[in-house]
Amino acid sequence: MSESSRGQHHHYAWWLIMCLCGVDYFSTLGYQPSIAFEGAGSLAPLATLVLVLVTLFGAYPVYSYVAGQTPDGVGSIGMIERLVGGWRGKIGVLVLIGFAATDFVITKTLSAADAAAHLISNSLFAGSAPPWAHNQIVMAATLLLLLGAMFLKGYSEVVGIATVLVAAFLGLSFLIVASGLWHLLTHPDLLRHWFSDVASGAYHLHEKPIAGHGLWVALGISLLIFPKLALGLSGFETGVLLIHLVKGTDADPSDDAARIANTRKLMLAAALIMSFFLIGSSLVTGTDTIIPADDLRMEKDEAGAVVSKGKALDRALAYVAHGESPLAVSPLFGPVFGTIYDISTILILWFAGASAMAGLLNMVPRYLPRYGMAPEWAAAYRPLVIGFTIINLLVTWAFRADVTAQGGAYATGVLVLMTSACIASLVHMQVEASRDGVEHHVLKRIAFALITLVFIYTTITNITERPDGIIIASMFIAAVLVISIVSRMWRSQELRHKEFRFADDAARMLWTDICTEGAFRVLVPHRPGSRSLDEKEEEIRRRHRIPAEVPLVFLEVHYGDTSEFHNAPILSARQEGERFIIVARDVVSVSHTIAQIAIEMTRSGAPLDVVFGWSQGSSLKLAFEFLLFGQGDVPNVVYDLIEKAVPEPARRPTVLVG
Repeated sequence: MSESSRGQHHHYAWWLIMCLCGVDYFSTLGYQPSIAFEGAGSLAPLATLVLVLVTLFGAYPVYSYVAGQTPDGVGSIGMIERLVGGWRGKIGVLVLIGFAATDFVITKTLSAADAAAHLISNSLFAGSAPPWAHNQIVMAATLLLLLGAMFLKGYSEVVGIATVLVAAFLGLSFLIVASGLWHLLTHPDLLRHWFSDVASGAYHLHEKPIAGHGLWVALGISLLIFPKLALGLSGFETGVLLIHLVKGTDADPSDDAARIANTRKLMLAAALIMSFFLIGSSLVTGTDTIIPADDLRMEKDEAGAVVSKGKALDRALAYVAHGESPLAVSPLFGPVFGTIYDISTILILWFAGASAMAGLLNMVPRYLPRYGMAPEWAAAYRPLVIGFTIINLLVTWAFRADVTAQGGAYATGVLVLMTSACIASLVHMQVEASRDGVEHHVLKRIAFALITLVFIYTTITNITERPDGIIIASMFIAAVLVISIVSRMWRSQELRHKEFRFADDAARMLWTDICTEGAFRVLVPHRPGSRSLDEKEEEIRRRHRIPAEVPLVFLEVHYGDTSEFHNAPILSARQEGERFIIVARDVVSVSHTIAQIAIEMTRSGAPLDVVFGWSQGSSLKLAFEFLLFGQGDVPNVVYDLIEKAVPEPARRPTVLVG
């Protein structure tokens, strides 16, 4: 049994899973303050307040609803799959998997890059490390390799380490943020300086979306630019994807109702904790007081190359912890405390990829192999860990471990997933209301519609401001689609049989009799509605010279969702005089159904004959019909399937075409 399979039977307390999700969510404090100042200048606290309100009154209610509808851990992507069937649903899921892959992969590479930045900026490390270790790309790649190696050990070790790291990092971060807030409160001239800047319009912004100054202008600008801070929203999708690991009750760890309640509890706790740190850190680092604005800036030349970087860039809280601020914030801060904080920050940033890896390991095996759009080994734990680690190394090399360059792609992935969760929740509510006639949820649907509009605006704004994010996400989507199409074509002629289901016990018994008696030697696929069975039988006996005493078994096939890959038809059977009719419903592929039924009917007797008419149409048209709709050149495909499944010619059913 694979590690992932074993992990499905392990359940953990909600606060332990909160720590696993939190290594992604909370670790953004390593770079979020810098990104907040870059996007909002000295309006960062106001823009962050908007972000917190969106988190608590937008993201949390939506994902609380998603958790309630998906206790099996399929998340918002699974909700969309259930709401939209067929190929439209499959394509939608593949596109969202591309965005999710962008989110999860960039989470790992960006966090590793920022951990490397903290590491090589530490004076103790810089003075003792060999020259090669001063390269940010090398150190980020090393951290990713170590994470992959640790993940091969399994979930239990990952959850345990995550808990320790989150406790240490949040404890040290609280000391820094609380000390900074206390310093601001006890030195009111600093806050007056910030208020003066905000009132006068000195926002330290590259471009102002609204001209003028004053409180209302500042609030208006904050509402417009808060999408640039969207990295602080990460973590919710991972929370619902890992719901299957959350413990329900002591008596029944798999109790769905308790597991949903505990998942909601962990998301709310994480959101409240992060809200405090987001607002607190933005006040400490983003008001041009404790950290001068110049120390958070990066200068580039006309070609886009970095000319200079401020000392606090990508490490604002570490800058304060090292006592590098021109203000004496706390006697505790200095090289020793700063190094301790650097260690905790590096470790949690390094480990932030753990929750992303967990999300990928839960998501990919759930969809792609089942769609036939990835090899079967893609459902195995260890090959996936190795494969994702290689992808992470390639992305790190492509971005040269630059934190800022990856921010747009990260935010795009996060926001698209959140927007899809909003839309899925809203549509699901509407479907429930239409089905059950529930009218008392109108206000709830209106509220969710408003939340959806906010996230649509946030996503569009982010894509407009940072188009590189959608470009990178498009590359991931294109890769997912190409791999999926190639795999579906490659695997199309696997037998793909999952199981036979039966309409009722009588159908099961009659099917068993047909197979065990071995008396039926001719199987005739019949397209319902084309002509009567009497006409079909007369033609078959005449063309193939089959005597009247030889019984025929007719097979009627009715399509189900032909975009599915594995075939599990529902069989029923009936007898009309000397004639037997097998009816297969919910069929994915006609050819695979006929081949599997012929093989099963042959197991207890001599090989039977499968009698077909010719398939009409060009070869290309038939090939596309087979790949997309399970039709096509049925006789030839059945022959190929039977030949592969039954290697011994003497035991192989015969395919006759005429």
